[in-house]
Amino acid sequence: MPQEARNPVDLTPYISIDREAWADLRNSTPMTLTEQDFQKLLGLNEKIALDEVEEVYLPLSRLLSLHFTASLGLYGARNRFFGKTGVKVPYIIGIAGSVAVGKSTTARILQSLVSKWDEKPRVSLVPTDGFLFPNRILEEKNLLNKKGFPESFDVKSLLNFLLMLKSGVQDVSMPVYSHLEYDIIPGEKNVLVSPDVVIVEGLNVLQTSGRYVSDKFPGLSVSDFFDFSLYVDAEEINIKRWYLERFLMLKETAFRNERSYFHKFSYLSEEEAVDRADGIWEEINAVNLRENIEPSKYHADLILRKGPHHRATEILLRKI
Repeated sequence: MPQEARNPVDLTPYISIDREAWADLRNSTPMTLTEQDFQKLLGLNEKIALDEVEEVYLPLSRLLSLHFTASLGLYGARNRFFGKTGVKVPYIIGIAGSVAVGKSTTARILQSLVSKWDEKPRVSLVPTDGFLFPNRILEEKNLLNKKGFPESFDVKSLLNFLLMLKSGVQDVSMPVYSHLEYDIIPGEKNVLVSPDVVIVEGLNVLQTSGRYVSDKFPGLSVSDFFDFSLYVDAEEINIKRWYLERFLMLKETAFRNERSYFHKFSYLSEEEAVDRADGIWEEINAVNLRENIEPSKYHADLILRKGPHHRATEILLRKI
């Protein structure tokens, strides 16, 4: 008997879970963050309560723990299959999403929770800002106004960095980016020393367009190195509002520092600042979101959808 045709609207590779049902999946996962710890992890304008950790991030941490433990089991099974012990490489989690959507906060919260798993793994956080081309190169390429677009990143260096991690290299260094100076800090490096888990967070990390690492490994993408990936999602109207709110807060804080690349914006009136931020959003960030970032979200294993107040409303989890 032929299988009954399904309505295409019903076809999906994801399980949809609302916030209440997702919160129940926490089970007995212990709360390891205090209110004080949590506040230190929040972004500049993210006014969310500790229950976001309890109802959203603890179930997510539990799910990731299951995947991580399964990977350890597979590692042991492979060793038994080959009859020898192989090199254990880091478990890599990728986090993607728009500017101002809260992906950096998600990454910091997960780093804290993951580090307190029973295995006490060493967890490293890798923002891909460190792999942007320096401003001088962006200026030469006429890309300074497209910072954050795929072409503004040194993708080859990022891929080589991930290749070293997944090859079992113990000490791997990465460039350091200064948000204050809006540029790579020359000569400064962060070194990852034998991490067990690495969280890679960035705008375009789920894109799958093939790039060359070397002649030996053509066509690899950043997402090829992820063991689990998630996308932080929200309606564009909300993301834009969060971006404008953050811009106004920065105008009164970080932009006042004379070393800030955006120090000139600290002299704007509130109305002028809103106009300027709106222009930056529409000309740069919205274009990048629509053309590059959002189209990659269904490559994620999990999509975390937020409502208008930075609170998760729905989780989409890829079926196995």
